[in-house]
Amino acid sequence: MKRISMIIVVTLALFLCLGARSGLVHAQVESFYKGKQIRIITGATAGGFYDRWARLLARAMPKYIPGQPDIIVQNMPGGGSLVAMNYVSGVAKPDGLAAVMPNSNVYLEQLSGHKEVRFDLRKFYIIGSQEKNYMLLYMRADAPYKSIGDIIKAKEPPKCGSTGIGSAGYVLDRILDLVFGAKINTVMGYPGGNEIDLAVEKGEIQCRGNTILPHFGREPFDTWHKRGFDLHLIQTARKRDALVPDTPTIYELMDQYKTSETNRRVAKVLLDGAEFGRFMLVAPGTPPDRVKALREAYAKSLKDPELISEAKKGRMDMDPSTGEELQALLQEILDQPKDVIERVKKILSE
Repeated sequence: MKRISMIIVVTLALFLCLGARSGLVHAQVESFYKGKQIRIITGATAGGFYDRWARLLARAMPKYIPGQPDIIVQNMPGGGSLVAMNYVSGVAKPDGLAAVMPNSNVYLEQLSGHKEVRFDLRKFYIIGSQEKNYMLLYMRADAPYKSIGDIIKAKEPPKCGSTGIGSAGYVLDRILDLVFGAKINTVMGYPGGNEIDLAVEKGEIQCRGNTILPHFGREPFDTWHKRGFDLHLIQTARKRDALVPDTPTIYELMDQYKTSETNRRVAKVLLDGAEFGRFMLVAPGTPPDRVKALREAYAKSLKDPELISEAKKGRMDMDPSTGEELQALLQEILDQPKDVIERVKKILSE
């Protein structure tokens, strides 16, 4: 009985110590954030879904962060989010006051080994994501490409727009070449998705690899669909999305075209970025207690009734992932065998 009593006393003391430490940590985080301002830096132009999600989170998160700091959004487009990532990694202080929402495929910039990449994603802390970014290829309906098969057989490849190597458009173009031999002339350098869509509308280019949800959540796409302006040739979700039920998945077409297992594996590395969605990160070196507080605030924000209501009004669907889940996925992707990484690098340099 004395032994049992001692165990109970020690256990209670441990819980009290842990509770006291938790309270102290909370007080420290609250003291730091009180009266401060957090910036959410987006790697895209204003008006798109990255910007819209950043502003929703900027309104919802303060109430769940100890100290209730203000949050503002700063747009820093360029290089498929390279400008924003390099800034947060190398210029912004790692104090938890600067978060970044980059392109979901920014990890490919790192895998590519390009000299412009001055960050290591492994050292960033992922706060969370509110959705999955599965892609589709849309094409002007008056273009002579009605299917992936038409692109494969075409003497002249279609011109598709892209913001940079890490963008959904660039990645999808390279994947289609890898697994089907479907050549696409990728026109890069657009500052954001809105500018690419305008270029398609004006006839400068014919197509764009876009993420599915934004393609059905705003103009000009609603009007396009009513007019029959564009066609949807392929989607990267594992199952056909309810928004594009008549569009084949890349997995269906890989079966149809008997894509090799090696190419499928490389394609998976290129496609896994969809799981990151419009994720939020903070810089390497950010104190762990602030990372924890931001992760908890992010998760609570996605359950906030006002945010959910605004997201529904804006036709912004949600399929959240935690920062811990995405941190593990990122490690898995970046730790691929050397031969797979080399093939990915080769594809991204073409």
